Amino acid sequence: MKTIEVLRAGPVIPVIVVDELEQAVPLARALVAGGIRVLEITLRTPVALEAIRAIAAAIDNAIVGVGTITRPEDFAAAKSAGAVFGVSPGLTPALIEAQRKSGLPLLPGCMTPSDIIAACAAGFTELKLFPAQQAGGTGMLKAIGTVFPGVTFCPTGGITAETAPDFLALPNVGCVGGSWLTPKDAVAKGDWQRITDLARAASALRARA
Repeated sequence: MKTIEVLRAGPVIPVIVVDELEQAVPLARALVAGGIRVLEITLRTPVALEAIRAIAAAIDNAIVGVGTITRPEDFAAAKSAGAVFGVSPGLTPALIEAQRKSGLPLLPGCMTPSDIIAACAAGFTELKLFPAQQAGGTGMLKAIGTVFPGVTFCPTGGITAETAPDFLALPNVGCVGGSWLTPKDAVAKGDWQRITDLARAASALRARA
């Protein structure tokens, strides 16, 4: 799967932190039931790779990716677990080399025009603007749109259900990333219906935008 296909598969990519392995599959099922198929499981907990493996094995129509890639070895581990794309908060020569060796499609993070130029020079045309609000939000994306007409962004960081439509309305935004679809209290309680409801509302955002 190409990175642009990941960005076009839905309006929102949930940024997911799995603390307990047994929560992984029910959480993913709840999101998919609400129409959100692209799932970014972040490498922020000890069970993250096992969560990716479990979700990839249990839910055929989920598009499972790995987030918070910061080390070259993360690529091989994520691909072995069943991830079909990766997301990183930034980009380094070592990460570029590891990505090329692994073949895992990558959505690298950027924050400045220099970051974007470097990423484009390495062959990446789909980028994560991170942290989006701190980097200038929709104003930043409008300003760089004419300078980098061939780049499609997934802004992530500080975006909410209320502000997401403003980002999705921009021509250089393919989708947004956000953590509001998986509230910690809902996950802790196993309130999967609430998460499905949030996913259903999120999956309709592009139509409103």
